[in-house]
Amino acid sequence: MKVPLLDLKAQYQTVRSEIEKAVAQVFEDQNFIMGKQVQACEEAVAAYSGARFGVGVSSGTDALLLALMAEGVGPGDEVITCSYTFFATAGSIWRLGAKPVFLDIDPDTFNIDVQQIEAAITPRTKVLMPVHLFGQMSSMQEIVELARKYGLAIIEDAAQAIGSSHPLGRAGSVGDYGCFSFFPSKNLGGAGDGGMVVTNDEVRAERMRLLRNHGAKPKYYHKVVGGNFRLDTLQAAVVLAKLPHLDSWMRGRQRNALRYDRLFQVAGLLGEHIRTPKHGLTQASWQSGDHSHIFNQYVIRAERRDELLAHLKQNDIGAEIYYPVPLHRQECFASLGYAESSLPQSESASHETLALPIYPELTDEQAAYVVSTIVAFYGAG
Repeated sequence: MKVPLLDLKAQYQTVRSEIEKAVAQVFEDQNFIMGKQVQACEEAVAAYSGARFGVGVSSGTDALLLALMAEGVGPGDEVITCSYTFFATAGSIWRLGAKPVFLDIDPDTFNIDVQQIEAAITPRTKVLMPVHLFGQMSSMQEIVELARKYGLAIIEDAAQAIGSSHPLGRAGSVGDYGCFSFFPSKNLGGAGDGGMVVTNDEVRAERMRLLRNHGAKPKYYHKVVGGNFRLDTLQAAVVLAKLPHLDSWMRGRQRNALRYDRLFQVAGLLGEHIRTPKHGLTQASWQSGDHSHIFNQYVIRAERRDELLAHLKQNDIGAEIYYPVPLHRQECFASLGYAESSLPQSESASHETLALPIYPELTDEQAAYVVSTIVAFYGAG
């Protein structure tokens, strides 16, 4: 049996006619840059996320960069974030000449350890940038309180978390900015690169609209130096066609996560060899529409992780390491001076974590095959 990490072909078959119709309309209109679908997509994604405004951009990376630019982040400023995340989180900070201040993670959620934030705040701190990793929101209550106490902006890196929720609101709507990615592998993916920033602040939204289009208003009259961060009309049309299906896809991922939890429990792998993701989802809460974890990835901690990964690949099972090197140990950030053991939870996660197939179309048989293959590796069950 073959089980890919992600099966976009299976998803496409469920929405093929809608996407083809949406793309055909763009070609009929021949308005490929800032066509009407861009504004429609911005409004729909913002409403879905509980925010007032959406600003479509060219990628999730550019969403982060644009939010930082709109907030005036530059040389001498510091942005507090976590080390265990995708490179774009810190790369966007570095590109503006600012300093990423890396904190460790909560070992259960993989999100930023909020207990470390206040001690890291200095007079140069300008932004708190929590990452809602793998589809579960950070502890936003504490982050909001600290931002208010010290007069800091919050930029939510919600690239993996569109649709997830917290008692304070949905991902992207709690901070000053919420940044999404429409990379094809995301829960809501386009047909290439794309992203969006949502906000409840009209002034910030207008500033981002200006900056994403070379700072020009009107055309050829440049108030500031911006960039070319526009969302293509084709990508907006694809995302807009997929958005109505997002909740059902999320529920499919959650169903598969609960199935994995049960299978690993029955197999007797928990504790000794495997640790499954910590979340509050139950069968009852899933049935009632729980959005607390949307499982962009289902990430386990595994004993002898690299050997297990090789074993899975030998048995035609897709799996992926998120992330093999935490950001504070990346060569390009060596000048920041983080020692090898300075963020132990991030380093531990980088050595132990492994993402398993979780896409909504995953069948019972495929999930059982994944777990039985892991059982065979450990000689358990």
